[in-house]
Amino acid sequence: MYEQGPSAEQLAFLGLTLDDIETEAVEVWPDAWPAFCLFEALGTQWRLGPGGPSGLDYASIPGTASMIGIKRSDLTGAFQDLRIMESEALAVMAEAAE
Repeated sequence: MYEQGPSAEQLAFLGLTLDDIETEAVEVWPDAWPAFCLFEALGTQWRLGPGGPSGLDYASIPGTASMIGIKRSDLTGAFQDLRIMESEALAVMAEAAE
């Protein structure tokens, strides 16, 4: 989700197209689906500092969750899963910045 692949121009240089690149299927367990949808919807809500992304803007979580249909009573469980995804995304982004 946060690892950018080659652009169409880069592939064209090699005589390839985007259709030539295999995509990796990732399964999401049903109990993690609400948190995954929330994480995806929050894709533009990263807090940025001098060193790059530092985490999601937690103030935007309740409103976003409501807009995608996550009930307030289910948000506590989704939030724990969301924090795990956030942590892993930060690690991937930090690695890519090196």
